[in-house]
Amino acid sequence: MTSVYSVKLWLLSAAVAMCATTASAQVVSPQAPKPILAPAPVREAAPLADDPKLEARLVDISQELRCLVCQNESLASSHAELADDLRREVRDLIRQGKTDQEVKDFLVARYGDFVLYRPEVKPLTWVLWFGPFLLLLVAAVLMGVYLRQRRQQVQPAPLSDADRARAQKILKA
Repeated sequence: MTSVYSVKLWLLSAAVAMCATTASAQVVSPQAPKPILAPAPVREAAPLADDPKLEARLVDISQELRCLVCQNESLASSHAELADDLRREVRDLIRQGKTDQEVKDFLVARYGDFVLYRPEVKPLTWVLWFGPFLLLLVAAVLMGVYLRQRRQQVQPAPLSDADRARAQKILKA
């Protein structure tokens, strides 16, 4: 018991110390001139290509690709610098006359199946596609085995004659 309370007390004192340190670092004397802070540069989306059809194809392709930095965003919606580079690479491939599939194949060859939001079903990705269903099936089988064993272990208690007579009285009433 005491160790749990001492750990909580230690965590609380560490949090208070961190807050105090942060607060003391932010204290500025009233006579000191206030620093002029420049606004943080705002990152704008990459400029559209000269050809709107090319840009539409780029958006379609990049929505099916995963940002390698963000991992939970598509390449189209990511603001990471690597995503800008990959979009530039996709634009160049489209300008070279590559088809959508050729662009995806190029990126998969370079970065692996991870770059695709919907990787192809092939032996290398079977675990990704069928693994959750297999785990669910294994869990259901194990649950069935457990419940069957549990049912066999619990035997119904035999009723005595007195209990039987009492039950008959309750049912008749």
